[in-house]
Amino acid sequence: MAPIVSFVVPCYKLADLLPECVNSILAQTYEDFEILIMDNCSPDNTPEVAASFNDPRVQHIRNETNLGHVRNFNKGITMARGKYVWLVSPDDWLRGRDVLRRYVEMMEQNPGVGYVFCRAIEVQGSKEVGVAQWTDCGKEDRIWEGPKFLMRLIRGDCIVLSSAMARKECYDKYGLFSLEMPHANDWYLWCVLALHYQVAYLSEPMLFVRIHEESLTSEFNQGGNPICSIDELNALWRVARLAEVGGVISDRRAFNSAIATLAAWALKYGPPGGKRPGLAEADFEVLLRSHVRDSKDEEDFRARLFMAIGDEEFWHGHSKEAANSYWQGLRLRPWWWRTWIKYLLLRTGGVGISVRRFLLGLRHPRAEAR
Repeated sequence: MAPIVSFVVPCYKLADLLPECVNSILAQTYEDFEILIMDNCSPDNTPEVAASFNDPRVQHIRNETNLGHVRNFNKGITMARGKYVWLVSPDDWLRGRDVLRRYVEMMEQNPGVGYVFCRAIEVQGSKEVGVAQWTDCGKEDRIWEGPKFLMRLIRGDCIVLSSAMARKECYDKYGLFSLEMPHANDWYLWCVLALHYQVAYLSEPMLFVRIHEESLTSEFNQGGNPICSIDELNALWRVARLAEVGGVISDRRAFNSAIATLAAWALKYGPPGGKRPGLAEADFEVLLRSHVRDSKDEEDFRARLFMAIGDEEFWHGHSKEAANSYWQGLRLRPWWWRTWIKYLLLRTGGVGISVRRFLLGLRHPRAEAR
């Protein structure tokens, strides 16, 4: 008899962290599940660790060759027998013994929900550092209509991959993780599914997410390759097209604003700490040309990009550069009164800058982004 839930745990060179992850699942009060440890030809002792759990619900599947992380994800999902599939990275683990019951009850009571997620607690080394702010969608449990949640999701990925449990039918109907987006494939998939399903959120932080140098994201950010930024921009532009075709949006303005904010961030300064490689303007222009719908759409996007770059420059203390970017945007969209206010405040000098900081607060608009 098939289990209700299939946990897919893709593992590569993380055998030392695997016990904490798997044992947190085995400890759940809701017991109708299977665990598929997807060993991606790991060179460490993953097979020995997998055999140590001594529980019939745990299966060890070892690939003869390394498939790449996305194909390994998809292989596990394809093999899953459960009604629900929960992909958990071996460096993350469940917080508490009643997590799975909460998730299953939410899904069983709400058949229109495609997936459910929760807030996460960041762990650095062995120290808990609090709720990951980018996962915080409020202090109340809620269910969004998919298109409404999509408009929240395009402003920034708020879902830790390991925190999301989805219906198996979601993957069967709308596809697996995209091989073309090695970094942003989960963000893209959550956006795609939001076009077709409701989305549930549990406010209690029920997952520990480990921040360390061996994580996939850290690996992507090394070596000067801007793959993360390129992936994220591709994801948003593709979702915009799907939303148009599906009749979810009638124009791209909201998407253009979100994409422009992300592009300005990547082109100018990137995330706090400067660990992510910058995106070259030439690479960005190639992306832009491949995704804009027509000249009108391109003009709208470029105006929003100038405005977003102006915001980035302002928050980094470069008032002259910010004013110049706002002016470039106003040349394309002279009726944007909010941009006029930002521009004129900067033109007045120190007083105007102080007024703007007072009105808007000192928090950078992307400070809590992933």
